[in-house]
Amino acid sequence: MNIFAATGPHISIAPETIFHVGPIAITNAQILGALGSLILIWILFATVRAVRQGSRSRGAHAVLWLFENLYDTTVEVIGDKTVAKKVLPLAVTLMLFFMINNWLGLLPIVGSVTWDGAPLLRGVAADLNTTLALAIISIVTAQAWAVKRMGFFKSAGRYFMNPLKEPLHAFIGILEFIAEFSRTAALSLRIFGNVFGGEVLLAVIAFLTSYAAPLALPVFYGLELFVGAVQAYVFFMLTIVFISLGLPNPDEDHGHGDEHSSAKPKPHKVKAAKEQA
Repeated sequence: MNIFAATGPHISIAPETIFHVGPIAITNAQILGALGSLILIWILFATVRAVRQGSRSRGAHAVLWLFENLYDTTVEVIGDKTVAKKVLPLAVTLMLFFMINNWLGLLPIVGSVTWDGAPLLRGVAADLNTTLALAIISIVTAQAWAVKRMGFFKSAGRYFMNPLKEPLHAFIGILEFIAEFSRTAALSLRIFGNVFGGEVLLAVIAFLTSYAAPLALPVFYGLELFVGAVQAYVFFMLTIVFISLGLPNPDEDHGHGDEHSSAKPKPHKVKAAKEQA
């Protein structure tokens, strides 16, 4: 056991600092995250150029097909096409960012190439700082939409009520306020735990199988590719579900007239979307 512990794979929960830009520390997760962001931007610009030129490439059709399906899902959950069109860019960007970076984190050079003894590259979703920051953006966006549609005081009224007049609802409001923080933690820890656990699994399998790793790893790589895409989709679903939960019901949302292209989704649709996520 001592020999195994001494020669085992390098596993670190926290990202390692590679270099500094002034007082700012640049970690290995940020380096791979920047690379993933550049790839994502290139894919989106290439798709826009292909559409404008009337290209029939498979890559452009794949991206368009993905956007159409995610748009339909967003409309079904949100129930308002106007809101769905404004929410979709953020939700899809977060999903594609995580999906591309999750797949980049499976490259053989990630974790194996070192710089001053530390891995040069690390999966961005395996850095809790990144997942927490994007989870906060998701939850804050949901709260911003609630304030925009209901107003600040009506939105705050979901959490803070007069305990003398409505003691039960006041207690439920406090629980709902606490739930916003638990949702942020769950949203960030969910994808972090799955991605980081997958990277640890691959490292351990490669170490245990040694020379037989080329035969054993492809199965686990295929599984992690699937898990990386699923976790990105789960983040997308939870983002739009949280936004939907903060929007008022149609009979409460006055003053918008014909702005709504469809009705608020039925409770069973929101429940189905939450179960799917």
